[in-house]
Amino acid sequence: MGKVAGRFARVEPRRRARAFVLGLLADLPRKNCWTIAEHAGDASPAGMQHFLSRARWDADEVRDDIRDFVVEHLGDEDAVLVVDETGDLKKGTASVGVQRQYTGTAGRIENSQVAVYLVYASAAGHAAIDRRLYIPRSWTQDPDRCRAAGVPDDLTFATKPALATEMIARALDAGVPAAWVTGDEVYGGDPHLSAELERRQIGYVLAVSRKRPIATRAGVFRAGQLAYGLPKKAWQRLSAGTGAKGHRFYDWAQVDMASPPGSPGHRWLLVRRNRRTGELAFYRCYSAHPVPLSTLVKAAGRRWTVEETVQAAKGLAGLDEHQVRSWVSWHRWTTLAMLAHAFLAVTAAIERATTTVNPELSPLTCNEIRRLFAALLAPARDLAHRLRWSAWRRLHQARSRTSHFQRQAAQQP
Repeated sequence: MGKVAGRFARVEPRRRARAFVLGLLADLPRKNCWTIAEHAGDASPAGMQHFLSRARWDADEVRDDIRDFVVEHLGDEDAVLVVDETGDLKKGTASVGVQRQYTGTAGRIENSQVAVYLVYASAAGHAAIDRRLYIPRSWTQDPDRCRAAGVPDDLTFATKPALATEMIARALDAGVPAAWVTGDEVYGGDPHLSAELERRQIGYVLAVSRKRPIATRAGVFRAGQLAYGLPKKAWQRLSAGTGAKGHRFYDWAQVDMASPPGSPGHRWLLVRRNRRTGELAFYRCYSAHPVPLSTLVKAAGRRWTVEETVQAAKGLAGLDEHQVRSWVSWHRWTTLAMLAHAFLAVTAAIERATTTVNPELSPLTCNEIRRLFAALLAPARDLAHRLRWSAWRRLHQARSRTSHFQRQAAQQP
């Protein structure tokens, strides 16, 4: 909390921020302003709601502190910046950015909010360092709806790859050390993202579809056609990194791509083959200097860290449990959840680096650190506090029930 304390001009929001992050790290069945306020010892959720919506502090400044904190402890010149989007399922139409859209969380089109995250991944660990909420075109074309949700007046529609490009550029401009950028097909198919990375001489390993046209010295072929024409000796068995069950071994092949005239650097098509099913995956790669196949495979393997980061932030720090509707509240909740997860990721990295390895014990994970942290700092609350909150919840549940019945009656013919 000392990293971000200077972003709060008054002591009250500074203390509230600490209590809020402690609540996000607590062992609560659900995490929202009500449960976090009860955990903090407040008499009502009003203070936490004010902190998220109306208190004076800038979530983007706190985001910059999180980025510096992560780089300070996990920084590596060979690190990878990973971009991906995730969705939070929502009901209704008032929450900022919500609409029926595809989300990988459900694996189908659902009413949801979608956000793009930038994760910093190195050998020491990984954590999110930036986030952008995706505002669909249906919102940007409706100024009244945007105004009601607090969306800035100057915000225009931007695709997910465009949001990713902005975040990557901001991180690189801030001096974040990284050698590679990786992402899935959504980002691999965008020419502006790859052009910006090539302009900055940053390597990338971006997934593309099997139908992607690939320019070679022999002509232009689809990625799938090139893969089926590769000889047996072109394939190498390499690990894409370690998972829960050990190394993730695949067969890999590297095909030289033709560079546009006058364009510096080296370009390849990287092909991954599942050793059991034969399923193929394809990556468009660039590097300012020649690199071996193993380097490209290592960068491609880091793409899974964004899924691990988002899953951990949701499961351990309440990233997706917010019940907020406005632009400001969404960014504040998300930023503080990123801070909570970054604390866990950095603590795990420090433990691995400074603690003598015990072969009989698994290394401390973010999950175990959160469990220990919550147990050691669990506040003691008396019975009167519990009963007051029980009365508060039942009071508001009764009011909500009455309001629902009144609206229902008013809609009857």
